[in-house]
Amino acid sequence: MAKVMLREADGEIYFYIAKKDMEETIESIEFDTPEKWGGEVELSNGETWWIQPAPKNLPKEEVCKKLAD
Repeated sequence: MAKVMLREADGEIYFYIAKKDMEETIESIEFDTPEKWGGEVELSNGETWWIQPAPKNLPKEEVCKKLAD
């Protein structure tokens, strides 16, 4: 699990992990409505992560779990 900063700019959602100095964009997301946002996400580097579904409120810091490389 990692602490991740999620932010939105220019229509893209950025996924940043400070410990790794890694910033990627979210390419696909399981739940993408204002009321339920998150679930399984695929990043631009091919990694898959889990974001606890919740109302979309960006920017925010979230604890996320890596599912696959």
